[in-house]
This record gives sequence, C-alpha cells and structure tokens, in this order.
Amino acid sequence: MGVPSDALTVTPPVRDPSFDNVWDDLVWRGLVHVSTDAETLREMLGGDPIVYYCGFDPTAPSLHLGNLVQLLTMRRLQLAGHRPLGLVGGSTGLIGDPRPTAERTLNTPETVAEWVNRLRAQVERFLSFEGENAARMVNNLDWTAPLTAIDFLREIGKHYRVGTMIKKDAVSARLNSDAGISYTEFSYQILQGLDYLELYRSYGCVLQTGGSDQWGNLTSGVDLIHRVEGTSVHALGTPLITNSDGTKFGKSEGNAIWLDAEMCSPYAFYQFWLNTLDADVIARLKIFTFLGRDEIERYEKLVESEPFRREAQKRLALEVTALVHGTDAAAAVIAASEALFQGGDLTALDASTLESALRELPHAELPAGTDIVRALVDTGLVASLSEARRAIAQGGVSLDGERVADESVIVSGALPGGVSVLRRGKKTLAGVFVR
Repeated sequence: MGVPSDALTVTPPVRDPSFDNVWDDLVWRGLVHVSTDAETLREMLGGDPIVYYCGFDPTAPSLHLGNLVQLLTMRRLQLAGHRPLGLVGGSTGLIGDPRPTAERTLNTPETVAEWVNRLRAQVERFLSFEGENAARMVNNLDWTAPLTAIDFLREIGKHYRVGTMIKKDAVSARLNSDAGISYTEFSYQILQGLDYLELYRSYGCVLQTGGSDQWGNLTSGVDLIHRVEGTSVHALGTPLITNSDGTKFGKSEGNAIWLDAEMCSPYAFYQFWLNTLDADVIARLKIFTFLGRDEIERYEKLVESEPFRREAQKRLALEVTALVHGTDAAAAVIAASEALFQGGDLTALDASTLESALRELPHAELPAGTDIVRALVDTGLVASLSEARRAIAQGGVSLDGERVADESVIVSGALPGGVSVLRRGKKTLAGVFVR
C-alpha cells in the first residue's frame, strides 16, 4: 500500500564522524547561541562523560518544534558519550515560566500530572535508556513537594538578590507592562535554580541546555550552585529559530506545530517541512536531522544549482517526519502526497492518512447523494453552479482520479474512510467527507 517503509532511506540518530568534538558539531549546526565559558565547555565535552540535563514544563499536552531543538541537542550530546537527564517539570509546570506579555492561566494539579506523563513519553522517544550513558528521567515535583515554604525561603531564597532577578528579560518586560508580574511567576527562576542544584548534588550534573530565551533561568542555577557549593557549572542556550523572512518558526496559521500526532497529523507535519523556504532549508537540515556534514553540504549545492527540484526539502520532510512519527507514518504521508498531487492510486491509501491529507485541503462535509456540481461549489473549487457546469463540460473536473463528463454524477465517498477527492484542472484539489 503506497510507499513501503523499508524502501525509505532515513538516517538514524548517529554521531557525525567528521567532528572529533561534539562541541564543534553543535557550533557548525548553529546550535550555540549563548553559553558559559565556551573554551571550558569544549574541553569538557571532548573529555570524559559528563551529566547534563534539559527541562520540559507541562504547560501543554504536547511538546512542539521549539522543544524538538532541545531533544535533538540532548541526543547529540548522548551520542558523544555524555549522560542525559530528561526533566519534566511536575512542580514548575504548576506555575509556568513568565511570558513577556501576560500572566499564565494556572492549570489544575490533575491536568499538570496528566501532561507530565504525556511529555515524559515524548521525551523518552528521543533518548536511549541503554548502555553506560543511559538516559534517566526525573520530575522536579519529587524534591519540591516535600519542601516547606520556610525551608524554601531559608535554604534557597536567601541566595537570590531581587535586584538581579528583576533584570531577567521576561521579568523586566512584565514589570514594564500594564499586566505586571505576580510573585508566583517571579519565583519561577528560583525553582529552576533549585532543580539544577538538586541534579548537581544527586547526579553530578554540570551542564544545562535550553533555549536562549530561557537564559535567565539557565544562569539562575549556575549562580546558585556557585554560591552554595562553590563550584562552577555550565549552561548552553540554543538560538530561537526564526525564518529568513522574519516570521516565527514553527507556526502554522497561528497554531504551534505539535509533536503529538493527534494535535498535528503526520501529514500536516510533513507538509510543514516540505514547504520550507530555500533560504531556510540547509539550516533546518543541520538542526533537525542527523545527516552528516558532507551530505548537508551536497544538498546546499543542490539548492543553489537546482532549487526547482526541492530535493533538500523532500529529504528534510522525510527525515524529521520519520524521526518524530516513525518510518511507517512517513511512508504513508509520502504515498498520500504522491497520490494526490502526482496521480497515484488513491484507493491504496489508508483511511486515516487520507483524511488527514484532505483536512489540509479545501474541504466540505456533504450528505450522501450530493451531485458533483453542488460539491464543486460547496468545496470552493468554483464560485457558482454555472461555473461548475462549464468546468465539467470543458473536461476540467475529475472525481477520485477519474475525469467527469456528466454533471449528474454523485459524489459517493468511494475512497477509504468514506471520502472523495475533487480536482479542477491539474493542481486544484478539494476533499469531500460524505456523511
């Protein structure tokens, strides 16, 4: 059925052998935006295994593309022999880090607990839990829940200076806004600092990674450990990914691109990557795939010499979709794309993938017995019944891959899942869900 998954060439998570030191690999891929002492970090990452961590707060039921940057950075460090701790914030998720604009809506403890489990399962898919540098998962609720307010203030709060805390970017932005900031969100950076201190004491963790917008929270722990333990530890901030045209990366019509297949279908996920601009695709290959330097440089030349082939975009979409959703899902969405846009066999597609694909096209839910003329209008392929009849008479309409010559033809939903595909001309498509 469609493209067999074993026919796809997908790069597994592997270390790029062209770099002796994973730090150089991270720099080349554009993953180092800000850090503590770079020379020391390079020496550390080129030496004996270290323990490092990255935290993910359950402020939503799924991780998104921004989190994927962190997950893949963690995996690259693990492939270099280092030991990851994946932290899902059962306590910090009850608060949420301060946003620049307004206070977060606090979720119930039950909701946060459910999301902790969902995020933990997502994080676990990207790390290895076998071998000498097996990953470990931790939940910061385990060490914050037993703390009393007095203990927290005496043992942790006393090491923080309010003057320093209000200089953090997110806090400063909120203080200068009409919304202000609550003491709850103001305290977030102390909780994240406590996490780093706990992981340093329990596991010998000496590196925290995160997005550069979290730099104030990252350095909170670095400073706390230095004050309490008299030891230097490190932080690495990856860049916030933006498109070359200045638009925010990872947004589609205002919605985040989620890693959960129920919140963003594998088909929509694949199409997002396939539509990457030429100016952005090489940077995306570096950050979001495990392709080696030589192969990425080959695609860079193809983008320059034959951009119309979009080979780099196709490879990017395949690699990331397979990485997040598996090779079977990647094969299914590629088959759907080929069937819809290149005249492939629509009947060979599985129902769920076909439905997901049609949801991304203009579509309509129509009752059984609807004729082709009405369906063309209701899906928006034509503006009027008369225009629909002209298109049919001119031979420019097809239904489920077959050209339509009779305007009385019924759209029956003959494809898997009770759907039909309308086509006007060569490339204008719409879906019909017969209900």
